[in-house]
Amino acid sequence: MTAAAQQPAAAQAPPVLRAADVTKVYGGTPVLKGVSLDIRAGRTTALFGENGAGKSTLVKILSGVEPASTGHVELDGRTVAFAGAREAADHGVSIIHQELSLCPNLSIQDNLFLGREPTRAGGALLDSAAQRTLAREVLGRLDGGFDPGLPVGELRLGQQQLVEIARALLQDARVLIMDEPTSALSAPEVEVLFRVIRELKASGVAIVYISHHLEEALGIADDVAVLRDGSMVATAPARDVDLGWIVRTMVGRDQNDLFPAREPTLGPPALEIDGLSVADPATPGRLAVDGVSTTVRAGETVGVYGLMGSGRTELLECLAGRLPAASGDVRLYGKPLVAGVRKRIRAGVVLVPEDRQRDGLVQSMTVGQNLSLASVTRFVRRILLQRRAEQDAVASMITDVTVKTPGADAPVGALSGGNQQKVVIGKALMTGPRVLLLDEPSRGVDVGAKADVFALMAEQAARGLAVVFTTSEPEEALHIPDRLLVLARGRLIAELRAGEITRDRLMSLADGAGSTEEGRDE
Repeated sequence: MTAAAQQPAAAQAPPVLRAADVTKVYGGTPVLKGVSLDIRAGRTTALFGENGAGKSTLVKILSGVEPASTGHVELDGRTVAFAGAREAADHGVSIIHQELSLCPNLSIQDNLFLGREPTRAGGALLDSAAQRTLAREVLGRLDGGFDPGLPVGELRLGQQQLVEIARALLQDARVLIMDEPTSALSAPEVEVLFRVIRELKASGVAIVYISHHLEEALGIADDVAVLRDGSMVATAPARDVDLGWIVRTMVGRDQNDLFPAREPTLGPPALEIDGLSVADPATPGRLAVDGVSTTVRAGETVGVYGLMGSGRTELLECLAGRLPAASGDVRLYGKPLVAGVRKRIRAGVVLVPEDRQRDGLVQSMTVGQNLSLASVTRFVRRILLQRRAEQDAVASMITDVTVKTPGADAPVGALSGGNQQKVVIGKALMTGPRVLLLDEPSRGVDVGAKADVFALMAEQAARGLAVVFTTSEPEEALHIPDRLLVLARGRLIAELRAGEITRDRLMSLADGAGSTEEGRDE
């Protein structure tokens, strides 16, 4: 990359929002170190960086959630100090946070207008009719074909993400900051969001876009900025950089080095799945998984690739005992698996869930408490918890899965997304599994943390575990598994060995093309 790419992007107009030499210090530790960034109207700035690089802290300062320790924020050339996110939004600066901030017990429309409810009769009454109309309009803009009166808690994760995006769109922002907006979206939903982003840009809205999906973010960006260890290390027009440059600038190594190379040593059949069908919990009468059969051997890493609605999550949740089987059999080392999550964990089958915040962690607990949560009975003698044994096991697991934490007593919510994911994986490993199931294990983590997660998976397979993971990322499907299962609309379309997988073939199969016999490995 030329030296020119290291310089700030050429200005077509003065920035609408600017971070000027911003520093942020927590407890004596600098998180941002003199960061400057210009955000211009009608352009999308992709902000890249590993977990802990300072991305979320920077956008929190820009959107009024956090104050800067030193430096300042400028809006239309004037220094501003927002008292909070509400005041920032009133000035046209809105943010979609990485972690959802919805109230699951309230309806979609109530969440959309929470704190900003339209009123009538001089403000004395809520205007429910206006709420419904506006809610349907903004959801229609995102192709969200669901009833605004539904409780948010009944929506799947991707639909909840669309509600979060819709809430921001209702605020008519001049600057819209998106922190991991597509982490739970399907490919069609991502395309809808990108259409909306292009419409917003055309109307003059400035977009700040953060995503661990580097190729996706680069495709929508006009400008790029890279943070590393709290410093702004590079900015450039998006047209002047490529994916390799972004990875090297972020982490100091090439993208190909992120995927572990290994030669699997396969053992006996560990998990045998025979004609497994699973009812769709959200749609009565429909099968989410339809007659899937396969065998996973000890020491093998098997990927399950599919688009949203393919049944990949339901397959793993059934194997883990979270969903009942409608028909079919599952055997672990030749013995039928009994129903129920707890019994399957005891048998040696454990799941790392897709949504670590909702299903994988207890945010009010420490790192150590989360790690031992699923295996705490191991440390009970008679009726007493053996604290020393638990602490030793937790300390060992923190080292094994390389969690970056001040200690086992640190609150798990204070960790980065990648380190939280390592805690969830560590919690699963502390149960002593023979089969490790991981549902989208790299979702919402940065490129460096992804490499750590993939290395952990490879290490467990080398130790003789059967590893099964789902992914919606083509690059992961191409590089990680020893064997790949492709699902479409609940059916197993193909089984492919590592050398047989190509991106074009993958896309074609995931759309439902090809026969169920194609690529089958008998």
